[in-house]
Amino acid sequence: MRRRFAAVLLFSTLLTAPAAAQDANRSKPVAIPLPEMTAPKDVPYPGGTIKLDVDATDTVQRIFRVKETIPVSASGKLTLAMPAWLPGNHAPRGQIEKLTGLVFTANGKVLPWIRDPLDVFSFTIDVPSGVKNVVAEFQFLSATAGNQGRVVVTDKMLNLQWEAVSLYPVGYYTRQIPVQATVTYPDGWQAATALRGKKTGSTIAYDTIDYEALVDSPVFAGQYFKAVDLGQNVTLNMVADNPGELIYTPDQMAKHKKLVDESLALFGAMHFDHYDFLLAITDEMGSIGLEHHRSSENGVDTGYFPKWNDGVGERNLLPHEFTHSWDGKFRRGETLWTPDFKTPMQDNLLWVYEGQTQFWGYVLGARSGLYSKQETLDAYAHIAARLDTTRGREWRAMEDTTHDPIMSARRPKGWSSWQRSEDYYNEGLMIWLEADAIIRQQTRGAKGLDDFAKAFFGIKPGDWGQVTYNRQEVIDTLNGIAPYDWAGFFKTRVDMPTREVTKNGLTMGGYRLVYGDTPGAQTKQAEKALKGVDQGFGVGLLVKNDGDIAGVIWNSAAFKAGLTVGTKVLAVNGREFSGDAFKEALTLAKDPKRPVELIVRQDKNFRTIKLDYSGGLRYPRLEKTGAGDGSLDKLLVPRT
Repeated sequence: MRRRFAAVLLFSTLLTAPAAAQDANRSKPVAIPLPEMTAPKDVPYPGGTIKLDVDATDTVQRIFRVKETIPVSASGKLTLAMPAWLPGNHAPRGQIEKLTGLVFTANGKVLPWIRDPLDVFSFTIDVPSGVKNVVAEFQFLSATAGNQGRVVVTDKMLNLQWEAVSLYPVGYYTRQIPVQATVTYPDGWQAATALRGKKTGSTIAYDTIDYEALVDSPVFAGQYFKAVDLGQNVTLNMVADNPGELIYTPDQMAKHKKLVDESLALFGAMHFDHYDFLLAITDEMGSIGLEHHRSSENGVDTGYFPKWNDGVGERNLLPHEFTHSWDGKFRRGETLWTPDFKTPMQDNLLWVYEGQTQFWGYVLGARSGLYSKQETLDAYAHIAARLDTTRGREWRAMEDTTHDPIMSARRPKGWSSWQRSEDYYNEGLMIWLEADAIIRQQTRGAKGLDDFAKAFFGIKPGDWGQVTYNRQEVIDTLNGIAPYDWAGFFKTRVDMPTREVTKNGLTMGGYRLVYGDTPGAQTKQAEKALKGVDQGFGVGLLVKNDGDIAGVIWNSAAFKAGLTVGTKVLAVNGREFSGDAFKEALTLAKDPKRPVELIVRQDKNFRTIKLDYSGGLRYPRLEKTGAGDGSLDKLLVPRT
C-alpha cells in the first residue's frame, strides 16, 4: 500500500510540475468586457430628412461620387454606418473596403472621424454645438475587373445599389430615417427603379422615402433601354449591351405578362403599389438575381430573346425573384427580419424563404410558359439527381446549410458534395414538392400548396411592409389546410442528416427518377455553362472540355481514383482529352475489359490512373408511372 501511494504521488507530481513551471513564466491578462450592442429605437430620426446626392456619370473609372447631408438635432457623438447585413444576401456582404476618401464637415470645418474597431462599417464623429447639418463626402470604387467583386458599371449600363453610396445614423429603425436621393446619370441614359421622382436633364430627384425602402429600391440605368407594361402595375425594364438584345417576339413577351397573371392568381393579393423588374441583358456587367419588395435585380447573358430556346436556365430567374415579393420580402422569418443593417440575421428559415420560392419559381415558370412542362420535369430530374450526389447530407442536415451565406459567402469549395453548400434552395424545393403531393393526397385532390400560398402569403392586400413568422406558424397554416404530422415531416427532412433527398413529391406525383445516356434540357444547360461534361451522376466527375476538373463527387469512382478539383486530364484511353472522347470512353467502359484510363497532371506531377467504373453515361430524367395526370401534372397546369 505504501509503495502504491508513493507511485501515485510521483505520477501526480510529474503531471503538475510542468504546468506550475509554465504558469510561473506566463503573464495572464484579463479580458476587457466587450460593449453590449444597443438596440435601435423605433422612433423617427430626430434630425429630419437626409439629402443624398450621387454622381454616377463616370463609366470609365467607374467611381460613384457621393455627397450626403445629414441633419442633426443635437451636438455630441454621432455614429454613421454603411449597411453591412444586407437583405437578400442573408449575410454581412456590404463592400466597406470600396468606400474611400471619407471626409465629414460641418459649417465648412472638417470633423475628425473614428472607425469602430468592433464594427468596421461604422464611423463616429463629434458634432460641435450649434451645428444643424453634417456633410459626408466620399467615393465608392466599384469593381473595374471581376477579381475585385461584381462589375456594376460598364460603358453602356450601371446598377446603382443605395447601400454602396450612403451612410445612415445608427440607433434608429431604418424605416424611421427619411432620405431624399438625387442621382446624375450619363447623358442620354434612362433609369429604372421602384422609386419615383422628377427628371431634369440627366438628373433625377427621387421622392423622399425611408432609408429601409431606399436600400430596397436599386436602380438599373443604361444607354440601350426599353420598358414594357406587363399589366397589374408591373413593368419589365430592360437594359442591354446593344439594341438588338431588346428585340422580342409577341409570344415571348406574352409569357412574361402571363407570369404576372399567374403569380397574382396564385397568391391572391399584391404587396406592392407597383413593381419594376430590372433586367440587364449583358455579357459585361456582373450577373445578379436579387429580390426586393417592389422590384428585383436580374442579370442574364446576351441572347435572352434572340436565342430563347438555348437559354432555358435563364428563364427561371424572373419567376423566382418575382415570387420573393411575397415570400421573403412581405413574409419573412422572424430572425431574418432586422430593424437596421448592422443587426445580425439568423438564417434558419431560409428553407421557407428561398426553398419555397425556388418551388414556386419553377411552378410559375411552367404555368406561364416561360418553361415548357418537359423543361420543368427535366429541371426536377436534374435537381433531384444532383442532390443525391451531395454526400455531405450524411453528416450535415439541410437546415445547417442555411448558415452557408454567412460561413462561406459563396467562395469556391474543393469538395462541395461533401461540404454541402446552400442546399436549402433546391432541397427546399423537393420538400415543398412532397408537401404539395401530401396535401393533394390527404384532401383527395381538393387542395394543394396553392392553398397554403393564399393563406400564408395572400394576407393584407396592398401591404408592402413585412409580416414575420416562425416555424410553428408554417406548421399551423399547413395543418389548417390538411391535417398531418407536419412537425415530424420537417424534423426528418430539415433537421436531420439523410442518405438521399426526398423524391416522394415525384413518386406520389406520378413520376420516378431514372437514368439514361441522353441529357435533358436542364443538364444540357448545365453542361453548356460548364463548357464540359457533367458526369457527377455516374463516375463522379465534372470536367471541362479542356480537361480541367471542375468537380469530384465524394466517394465516387473518380474520388477513389485520387482525382481533385484543379487536376487536369491530358489524355483518355491513349487519346488527347476532349469532352467527346471522355463520353465515348465512359460508354465503352460498360465492358469491364475496356476500363477508362486517364493521364492527369496535378501541379507538376503526372499520373496514369484507371477508373473503377462500368456504369456508362448517366443522365437523369423523369419517367411517367401510371396513366392519366398525377398530382405533379396538375400542379403545373396554368391557373389563368
